[in-house]
Amino acid sequence: MAFSLAAPAHHELVIKKSRFIACVEPVAGREQALVRVAQLKAAHPDAAHVCWALLAGGQSAAHDDGEPGGTAGRPMLEVLRHQDLQGVMASVVRYFGGVKLGAGGLLRAYTDAVAQALMGVEKIERVAKVQLQLSVPYALEGRVRREAELAQAQLLNVSHGELVTLHLALAQNAMEPLVTRLNEAGMGQLTWLEIANRDN
Repeated sequence: MAFSLAAPAHHELVIKKSRFIACVEPVAGREQALVRVAQLKAAHPDAAHVCWALLAGGQSAAHDDGEPGGTAGRPMLEVLRHQDLQGVMASVVRYFGGVKLGAGGLLRAYTDAVAQALMGVEKIERVAKVQLQLSVPYALEGRVRREAELAQAQLLNVSHGELVTLHLALAQNAMEPLVTRLNEAGMGQLTWLEIANRDN
């Protein structure tokens, strides 16, 4: 079972005058992670390094940002993995204090900063989501909307042409019952255009 975070969490370590400012936060994918890294670099222009790790399925990544290879990004990624997190980014901004820590010291510092940021943080179960798109006659639009609401589906988009096209997102485990109910209600007048998994 994979988890995300209810909210971002922070922790700061000072080791031999170097400051390690850690943040763990929910992030959907690499594009959002890169935007966040750019924000951190802008907010900390005097920092020596902004290292980060993202655990998000096929978009997972780890970056040492100039630290010796394998001493920052990869260990941070392992902390996220060990916590069964998914769709979560860890970042550590380092201000160099003038004393070199060595590879082992750096690895411990980055690992500890992220691990301590995660202590006591509220984890939430990640629910796999799917998107559905269907077309129905105008007479059935109200019924589809009611069934979608009962299934706690999010209405992403509606377009009105010759038919009404609705684009929904909902929990994967709620999809099959909803599709069955709509097929029965539609009596052959309903057309499925797309069923796609939203998660990587």
